[in-house]
Formats: sequence, C-alpha cells, structure tokens
Amino acid sequence: MAVRRIRLLGDPILRKRCERVQDPKSAATRLVADDLRDTLRAAKEKYKMGRALAAPQIGAPVRIVFVQIDKQRWTMINPEITDVGPDDFLVWDDCFCFPNLLVRVTRAYQVTLGYTDLKGKQRTLQLQGPMAELLQHEVDHLDGILALDRASGLDPFALRSEWEKLYDRSARHGPPQPREV
Repeated sequence: MAVRRIRLLGDPILRKRCERVQDPKSAATRLVADDLRDTLRAAKEKYKMGRALAAPQIGAPVRIVFVQIDKQRWTMINPEITDVGPDDFLVWDDCFCFPNLLVRVTRAYQVTLGYTDLKGKQRTLQLQGPMAELLQHEVDHLDGILALDRASGLDPFALRSEWEKLYDRSARHGPPQPREV
C-alpha cells in the first residue's frame, strides 16, 4: 500500500490498452487496488477533486479501476460497458493526468457496466448522469483513450482556474439530449 505518482499527459503508459486481470483474488491485484485507493486519497487532498483512478494512471497497465464517492467505494476489475442508453450529455471533464485543464466531451447519459469485484464475483451497475460519465472516463483510460481525444464542439478546452471564475460547478454536466445518429 503506497501513494504512487500519477502519470501526466505525455506519459506513454496512458496510451496503452491495458491487459485483463486473470486472477481478481491475487495478491498483485489487491496491491494495485490498495495503491489506487491510497493514491486517490492523496490526490483528492492535493487537487480538491476526484472520484476515481484507473490503474494506468499509477503506472500499472492492468484493467482495474478504483472509485470512491463519499464513504462508498468500488474496486472494479475488468470493467466493461455493456450497454448505453439513447441519450448523451455534454460534460466539462477533468482528469488527474492534466489537473489544470477541463475538456468538454459528449458522453452517454446512461450506461450498464459489468465488472468483477476483489472476491471474484461478477457485478452489474446501472449508472446515469455524473456516475455514468465517470465510469466511461475510467474505462477509456484502460483502453488508452484520454478525455482530450473526445473533445467536443468549438473551443472545448479551458483552464480550470478560468472556467471556475466564469461558471458554477453545477454547469459541469449538461442535460441529457437524444443521441444524434
């Protein structure tokens, strides 16, 4: 259990597709999960943001995501989005890999996510709104995709400090809209 260095934009590990975890109950899996937990706690204190970390963000090219919101936590092994709803929404996304930048992206408003927990049990979550957006962001990390790759619309980038001067935090997530085909 350790606080690991969060890899920043430009680090090649962030662009690699991560390997599936073969044994969710292994000591190696538990070690990565514990390091994700400890690193997220430290990053939240430092940056005053954050709800999740994916393993490549701490240099581990495996398909593990750790989420903590308030007192709820999930360690997701081999998470996969299995379905998306009909609506999308605009989000000003942030990331520990480029903590001073916000990126406007379009995400599915509802998703179904399947994963394995640390005990090896298959789980399914139905998510919507900010939680759906969060898990799409984290699964993208496991595939070597960054929010920057999904920039949407004109002028999709903003420095966090400038955006926060102009907008209320509630403006980070737009309303759901039917997906354009």
